[in-house]
Amino acid sequence: MNGVIGLKGLKLLVSILKYIFLLSIIILSIGPFLWVFISSFKTNSEILTFSIGWPESFRFSNYLMAFKIAPLAQFYLNSVIVAIFGTALNLIVLGMSAYVISRFDFKFKKLLMAIFSLSLLIPGAAMLQPLYMTVNTLGLYDKLIGLVLVYAGFGLPASLYILSSYFLTIPKEMEESANLDGAGFIRTFVEIILPISKPGFGAAAVLQFLLCWNELQFAITLTTGNKSRTLPLALYYFKSQFASDYGVMFAATVIVIIPSIVVYVLLQKQVVSGLTAGAVKG
Repeated sequence: MNGVIGLKGLKLLVSILKYIFLLSIIILSIGPFLWVFISSFKTNSEILTFSIGWPESFRFSNYLMAFKIAPLAQFYLNSVIVAIFGTALNLIVLGMSAYVISRFDFKFKKLLMAIFSLSLLIPGAAMLQPLYMTVNTLGLYDKLIGLVLVYAGFGLPASLYILSSYFLTIPKEMEESANLDGAGFIRTFVEIILPISKPGFGAAAVLQFLLCWNELQFAITLTTGNKSRTLPLALYYFKSQFASDYGVMFAATVIVIIPSIVVYVLLQKQVVSGLTAGAVKG
């Protein structure tokens, strides 16, 4: 009897510790963002005297002031253009490429995969100078199309592995049936494979979008002035102006990170299903 009670007590203790651990992870993940979000409505005195707590009154003027101090509207538009086209170009190039790699055997296939694997180990800082020289030679320096091409290329390895792993989970019998009905390669890919692969494309799209939206190193190296600046760089570039007003600085921070959170929340199911399905056979 005592053994049964002791076993139940042990299970209860394990459950309590498990929920405490999960709660700690949630607090560590959401806590900083909530603090920044609440602080974006405070005055400087409220932030400096009592940083934890609700503001006496919500100062929406901090957000208006952030747009007045820095040309965030222009940077916002630049980030949207770069993120959308960088993601679209990445998926267009990788969609059919990953399908071919996952479905067909050809010469140097293993070598190609090894090259993509090694590219994941190269830090972005090591590519700054050659990228700068290449972009400058092509006449794409300080142009949005330059950032689009760089981000699309930089995200190729991750998107390739996500999509090729997901394609491996699709039964080959579906393609064989389509071929028997007279469907060619392009028609089979467009009408059969693409509709089934939405979770895989969703996962790759979200990760690529976050890369394009949050990247700083390439943006600061390949752009100058305000015409082609993106939001992360804008926040870094104007931090000296925000330094005297922490409420405005926090408001600008929220403006920068909200879109990436919204995109992930909207496509969360696709991301989870795409990554887990790809992990089964990939």
